[in-house]
Amino acid sequence: MGIQDVLRTLPLAAMAAVVVLDLLAGPSLGLLPLLTLGPALAAVVGGVRHTALAGLAALVLSVPLAYHDHLLGRPQIIVTLVAIVGVTAAAMLACRLRAEGERKLADVRLVAEAVQRVLLHPVPRRAGDLRIALSYMSAAVDARIGGDLYDIARAPGGVRLIVGDVQGKGLGAVETAASVLGAFREAAYDEPSLADVGRRLEEHLALRLGGEKFVTAVLAEVREHEICLLNYGHPPPLLLTGDGCVQRIEPREEAPPLGLVALSSTGPEPYGCAFRAGDQILFYTDGVIEARDRSGAFYPLEDRVLRLLRAGDPQDSLDLLERDLVAHVGGPVPDDAAMLLVRRERP
Repeated sequence: MGIQDVLRTLPLAAMAAVVVLDLLAGPSLGLLPLLTLGPALAAVVGGVRHTALAGLAALVLSVPLAYHDHLLGRPQIIVTLVAIVGVTAAAMLACRLRAEGERKLADVRLVAEAVQRVLLHPVPRRAGDLRIALSYMSAAVDARIGGDLYDIARAPGGVRLIVGDVQGKGLGAVETAASVLGAFREAAYDEPSLADVGRRLEEHLALRLGGEKFVTAVLAEVREHEICLLNYGHPPPLLLTGDGCVQRIEPREEAPPLGLVALSSTGPEPYGCAFRAGDQILFYTDGVIEARDRSGAFYPLEDRVLRLLRAGDPQDSLDLLERDLVAHVGGPVPDDAAMLLVRRERP
């Protein structure tokens, strides 16, 4: 018997307990009104029909109990019957309203899931000699997206990608993330260079956000033997070389986030590094490195990646890293956390 079955028997068990206690205690205790527990509990664990049946059972049980307690013909039995009917009716109404709310919530979730699939659609897990893995954990309860974003696009010069983090949380952050991804998908195919893609994103956000929000992001273009990066105030990716070294790929100078570039005299400059067969690059958002355990210690990402990102399948590796992050926090992550792993296969 499952827990749901146990809960559904709870109203009958409560009324049975009232009957037994009333028979043992005798007429003096007056437990008859407690039969209203049946329909009240039924409304919590069941539906309208289950609640009505519990109310009917309470009415049926009240007659022999009233006879046992010498209450037939007295005002107390009338009050008890009215209380049972009133509680049952109110409980049935509550069940009806709850069912309607659950249906509306289910419809909203279906729409939200459709929006999520459009916003963060599945990216290719293979692109030439590249293998790609993804991890996304939203801080919002029962949500699969938040203010973090990612996407991958094939371009004439190579594979281009973006990993970013929108300032703020909630629906506003999701809306901004959708806007950034839409602009990236257009620019990634059209623009000849990564710097031009970044310029298009900045122009789009200047019109879209009006200086109210900003987006930290890393743009990347994976070429034949190297990777080119453009960093807008985002945590630097980690390069895991085939010989077992970990290196942060940091820009020569820090640049402001997208949406705030106009406040700086110069924007970010493209930079890069070699990206050879057997190497891996991990992109991530600050929700990963700022995750704390119960003692307040940050998640030691650089210390864990070499040990955890060694599986033959990149997605298995990243899933292991995700579980380790959740174990470090001791529960759901407090902020959106996205990770994207790109591995260059050996010949």
